[in-house]
Amino acid sequence: MRISEHWLREWVADTGPTEQLAHQLTMAGLEVDGVEPAAPPFTGVVVARIVRCEPHPDADKLRLCQVDAGQGEPLQVVCGAPNAREGLMAPLATVGGELPGGLTIKRAKLRGQASFGMLCSARELGLSEDAEGLMELPADAPVGRDLRDYLTLDDTVIEVDLTPNRADCLGMMGVAREVGALLAQPVHTPDMPAERARISDAVRVTLDAPDGCARYLGRVVRGLDPRAETPVWMRERLRRAGLRSLGPLVDVTNYVLMELGQPMHAFDLSQVRGGIHARWGRPGETLTLIGGETIELRADQLVIADDERPLALAGIMGGEASSVGDDTTDILLECAWFAPTAIAGRARAHGLHTDSSHRFERGVDPAGQHRAMERATHLLLSICGGEAGPVQEAVAEEHLPRRHPVRLRRQRIRLVLGTEIAGDTLIGMLERLGMRVETGGEGVWWVTPPSWRFDIEREEDLIEEVARLYGYDRLPTRRPPIPLTVGQAPETLTGLPRLRQALVQRGYHEAISYSFVAAEAQQALDPEHQALALANPISADLAVMRTSLWPGLVQAARHNQNRQVQRIRLFETGLRFIGEAGDLRQEPRIAGLALGPVHPEQWAEPGRTLDFYDVKGDVEALLAAGGRAGAFRFQADHHPALHPGQTARILDSDHDHRPVGWLGALHPARARELDIQGPVFLFELDLSAVQAGHLPAFRPLSRYPANRRDLALLVADEVPAQTLVDVARAAGGEQLVDIRLFDVYAGKGVPEGRKSVAMGLILQDSSRTLTDEDMDRVLGRVVERLAQEAGAVLRGE
Repeated sequence: MRISEHWLREWVADTGPTEQLAHQLTMAGLEVDGVEPAAPPFTGVVVARIVRCEPHPDADKLRLCQVDAGQGEPLQVVCGAPNAREGLMAPLATVGGELPGGLTIKRAKLRGQASFGMLCSARELGLSEDAEGLMELPADAPVGRDLRDYLTLDDTVIEVDLTPNRADCLGMMGVAREVGALLAQPVHTPDMPAERARISDAVRVTLDAPDGCARYLGRVVRGLDPRAETPVWMRERLRRAGLRSLGPLVDVTNYVLMELGQPMHAFDLSQVRGGIHARWGRPGETLTLIGGETIELRADQLVIADDERPLALAGIMGGEASSVGDDTTDILLECAWFAPTAIAGRARAHGLHTDSSHRFERGVDPAGQHRAMERATHLLLSICGGEAGPVQEAVAEEHLPRRHPVRLRRQRIRLVLGTEIAGDTLIGMLERLGMRVETGGEGVWWVTPPSWRFDIEREEDLIEEVARLYGYDRLPTRRPPIPLTVGQAPETLTGLPRLRQALVQRGYHEAISYSFVAAEAQQALDPEHQALALANPISADLAVMRTSLWPGLVQAARHNQNRQVQRIRLFETGLRFIGEAGDLRQEPRIAGLALGPVHPEQWAEPGRTLDFYDVKGDVEALLAAGGRAGAFRFQADHHPALHPGQTARILDSDHDHRPVGWLGALHPARARELDIQGPVFLFELDLSAVQAGHLPAFRPLSRYPANRRDLALLVADEVPAQTLVDVARAAGGEQLVDIRLFDVYAGKGVPEGRKSVAMGLILQDSSRTLTDEDMDRVLGRVVERLAQEAGAVLRGE
């Protein structure tokens, strides 16, 4: 919300210095994002009239203008603007004046003709992006008056970032009420006279969906002058609010929107067939919006329709067919109250976000429609002429929100805020906010919020209002009277910082992504789980709850790739959400993504692209940080998002080989679908399994020598090397202290369908030196068990 300080002072006369006002607004919960001047600095620009305009004798596109600048004799100015004409009022930068950007106006000669100044466009003054011609001023503008003074450009615009609960401040009136309450200043509402009906023309209004539209006002206005222009004061206020002038019929509704916070719309009356209906959309109906986009309506979308067709997407945007144009003389002015639940999410479903939907989604004052209708009618008639008919109202009172009294207790205020506030002070603050306060006994009040405060429902809401107006900086600072105890951390639990550090040491960067992801990305990466769809998503790209951390990591990697980052290592810890509403499980996970070269570019070794085993090493390092690296097994498996042959299921052998995660290369088809360049490797693990370590225990080192015996085994191709290691370890007993797998070979000299696996067995005893006979017994048991359980035979036999 952009606030013109000059406009605000019409409502609240004494707002104090700008910096102080911005600070008070921020401290009251209306955070100020920025303060900027309403216009860039320039000097020496006055209101001028072109008294004569004739072609330049030596240039086809230039004109010689005699300009009255209030200095007595007219000044000659050479101008190339297409709209320069006799009688035009426009800004003139006089000799010696300075324009934005540091341009100083000097006497000049253009194609042999003297020029004593410069007639300016709005763009040259920094007031608009429009550079098609001179900035046209009203015919009654005072000649010779300084333009900054005439347009009150020495103004400040305060940009306020409002939280969703403060929709009442999405208009100058709401901001003025807030400022008046903060400063204990009276709020002066500008004169808004009601317009008496001078014609009997009316359009029938029917509420076919009262749960979505509980109040609808319509008014016919005829005989509007299509050649009328929006007054400069209104154009300037709209500009400072961030809106562009589009002609009086649109500008008036936008002005009421910015002044009162009430969205309105004007239909071309000649395009309205029969009566007006506020109803739900029907299957098969389409509507072409003002922007030219044709949408298909759904049954849960509220529309404004006539007897034959939809005219507008209610509370969001009007239709193209019924929109007002340059020749419109008769209109139907509408003003309505739509339930926030009927509007929320409907605009985003079509990729739209409008000023109207922004307000209706958060809540509009249900008692403000008549005031807005009269204000808009008065402004239209004063600008465009014409005659207004009677206001037609359809209302369903039972569907309008009601404000119920809320109990407020002195004792509760003291407990929450830690201070005592006098009763008179308390009542005064609440009444300045428009609330009605009734005493309900000693230290108890019943407070009824005004119609525009949707966010006041509980006692805590009232205490927050008291704290805001009293001043957070005035509240005492006290230590909470709570005994501080140190929680117990199990020694077997590996802390998250240690796991993070393990990945950071291997070149990974931690990422933090949204728990909401795009449904398409979620389906591509984890099709086996049904994601929970959000009822009111922030955007189409954040429509479902994630069932995996991979979508966020892939999006982050794609973002980096698009910015020419080639080597990417990312990890994230967070929750995934499995199940349906009412039975939703939140499971902590740790996941990672890697792509690009193994090492940054260097001279010491040739570059090599990352492969499956590089990332497997990273995962093993992560598991080792938890202290149970030997408990996890990597088993070849199939995952719909990962590449066949480069996918492993990670199992926890300490817990009946329970699956705890996945590791693999992203399938090329999925990579193309997600617009990311591969190969891309992903892993994701159950965080609780990784953190579950074991209690370290001391075991003395043996004083006796260790011996190594190597075995070369022939096994079938499909037998995993891990199986050989597990069988050998089980058969070797306590004297087999380590196994080192050092070679895997298939090719010449090895039968087809088999492979050669070489492993070193490290043998040692803690009480004596092993003899050859001892080692032979261990080797015999190992070879026998390998033959029985893995079909392995010694190579060469």
